[in-house]
Amino acid sequence: MEAGATLAIETSTPRASVALVTADGAIEQRFFQSDRSHNAVLFGPLRELLVAVEKSGERVGRILVGSGPGSYSGTRVGIAAAQGVAMAVSAPVAAVPSVLALDGSAGLRGLMVIGDARRGTWWVARVASRRLMESPVLLDAEQLRAVVREAVDSGWELASMESSVYPLDPSLCKAIRRVDPSAAGLWMAWAAADEAQRQAWTADPPRPMYLKPPHITSAHRV
Repeated sequence: MEAGATLAIETSTPRASVALVTADGAIEQRFFQSDRSHNAVLFGPLRELLVAVEKSGERVGRILVGSGPGSYSGTRVGIAAAQGVAMAVSAPVAAVPSVLALDGSAGLRGLMVIGDARRGTWWVARVASRRLMESPVLLDAEQLRAVVREAVDSGWELASMESSVYPLDPSLCKAIRRVDPSAAGLWMAWAAADEAQRQAWTADPPRPMYLKPPHITSAHRV
C-alpha cells in the first residue's frame, strides 16, 4: 500500500463529495451540490483538503475517483481533476465504481442498484458489503421487471442513485431507496477490496464506466 494520505473524489451524481483519509484512518469529507457544473464547484472543497494535507505534513499517496455509473459529464470532471492532482503530487490514481460507494450500503446483505440508462433501457448491479457481485447490465423494461422481482423475492434490497421513474409495479417503486455515493464510500470500498482488486483498479487507466460502447468516429486517412 502506498504511504501517505488518500484523496477521494466522487462526482457521478449531483450530490458530489471529496474526502481526505489520513494515514491513521481519520476521514475529512466535503459535500457540494451541483446539477450541471461540477467543473466550477469541485475545486473549492478540493483545494481546502489539499491545503489541509499540506499543513498536516503528510503527502497524498493515493487518489481514488468514482467511475460511475452515473452522470457521464460529472464522472469525467472528477476523473480529470483526479488525474490533474495525481500529476501535481506524483501519486497513483485508481478508478473505483461509484456504485460501491453508496452511503449505508456496507451492512446490507444484498443491494440491487437500479439506474436509468435512457432510450428505453435501464441498468442494474448487485452490491454486497461494498463488493460488486456483478458488473452493471443493461435491460429493457420487461427484463428489468423480471430481474427486479426475482431479486426482491430472493431478499435483495432496492436502491437508486437518481430520482427516476422506473417501469415497475408501484409496490416495487416504493421499495427503491434513494442513495448517493460518497468520496468516503470510495475509500471504504477500497479498504474492503483484496489486493488483486486494488491492483486491477490502479492498473486500468481511469475512465467512466461505460454501459454501452462509446460512440467514436473512426479516423480517416488524409
